[in-house]
Amino acid sequence: MKELVTVKYLKKYFSTPKGMLHAVDDVSFGIERGKTLGVVGESGCGKSTLGRVLLNLLEPTSGEVWFEGENVAAAKGKRLWELHQDMQMIFQDPYSSLNPRMSISETIAEPLQIYSVYESVRELDERVDELMDIVGLARRLYNVYPHELDGGRRQRVGIARALALNPKFIVCDEPVSALDVSIQAQIINLMQDLQEQNHLTYLFITHDLSVVRHIADDVLVMYLGQIVEQCAVEDLFLNQYHPYTKALLSAIALPRVGEQKKRIALKGEIASPINPAPGCRFAPRCMYSVEQCTVKQPQLREVAPGHFVACDFAEEIS
Repeated sequence: MKELVTVKYLKKYFSTPKGMLHAVDDVSFGIERGKTLGVVGESGCGKSTLGRVLLNLLEPTSGEVWFEGENVAAAKGKRLWELHQDMQMIFQDPYSSLNPRMSISETIAEPLQIYSVYESVRELDERVDELMDIVGLARRLYNVYPHELDGGRRQRVGIARALALNPKFIVCDEPVSALDVSIQAQIINLMQDLQEQNHLTYLFITHDLSVVRHIADDVLVMYLGQIVEQCAVEDLFLNQYHPYTKALLSAIALPRVGEQKKRIALKGEIASPINPAPGCRFAPRCMYSVEQCTVKQPQLREVAPGHFVACDFAEEIS
């Protein structure tokens, strides 16, 4: 299946008083049309920055982002404005991402008004009603404001706003992390239904591997701006080659009371993402680290069919 989004050697650095912060560092991957790519990792690993760079909300330091054969990173002005019709974002915080001075209907209608999709007010109102029905928002909420809603309903507003222009690709930046578990399940199921109905393509950013297993087709694990493991989601849960991935999976709570598994506790200091030292960035916390790991940066390589790992000793420790 043809890739809708292709990322090549993408980098995003930020200048700080202490040097250059490598938020996203030489990342490459692709997302097939109609599929979901999960991006997981600790806070600060560059997940959200990656999502914003894909949409050109942040300009990349270098590298390319291709969407339907066009380099988004090179798009400017009107062309970038046009591309954003097909590329939307659902933000992490369902409260701060909404304008408190705009009603729910006004929030959903805003992108339709900006792009002048409808000529008449009646058509606009009908589309807003349709979007509210699609995401499960009752019509009685038409004129309420964000502070009058709970987190789940606010996130549904954010999803409706993202769907308004019938996009092909949506970056979902931890869309359920701020919600209760029961509400998380509702939102995830809603997103899966919408994907099937509209043939949407998702980049789903989260720190929760349980959510990734439920919604994603493929997954990449990030650590301090770099991809350390990449494969099909079911393959990741069967075989983990990178020690960081092993530690992440060991932290997942088991569903049955009394059942236990060995937890891998990471020790050592997290390496600085500012002017990072040579070698593997995970080396200071890795129990398998040797001298070679501190001087040579491991490259992402295929250790099994479709399974890529950035560790020189992946086969030995798996």
